[in-house]
Amino acid sequence: MQVFTEEEQEKIVLAIQLAEARTSGEIRLAVEPHCQGEPLDRAMVYFKRLGMDKTAQHNGVLIYLATEDHQFAILGDQGIHTRVSANFWEETKELMLRHFKAGDFVQGLIEGIIHAGEQLQRFFPREADDVNELPNDIAFGDGKE
Repeated sequence: MQVFTEEEQEKIVLAIQLAEARTSGEIRLAVEPHCQGEPLDRAMVYFKRLGMDKTAQHNGVLIYLATEDHQFAILGDQGIHTRVSANFWEETKELMLRHFKAGDFVQGLIEGIIHAGEQLQRFFPREADDVNELPNDIAFGDGKE
């Protein structure tokens, strides 16, 4: 699935790397053209499929985007939810939505990733022995499974 150019993908992956450099949290991005069901439910499918529920501190964040359906969700693991308020990701969603409405998925994702990293840093600062538990690449799906 070619939603983003190689250059755009590199910019998004770099944003993930930079965001994760300040936190022990893990950020992943899952992208597919169509959302089968509710965006949050689809995000949960990818969350498990990508092994995000297996991080040591349970501090993974998944940004899910269905490009053709114009739907997205942000899902954080249980370690995050035990420390933050219920509307923790609303600011990140609003920031992303402004760019999405303008038709700029790439900048919306980059801004969302950076903001998510800043939020994670408050509760899960990077430690000297932190390791990157999950890949930083974009997980592309076909929206059918």
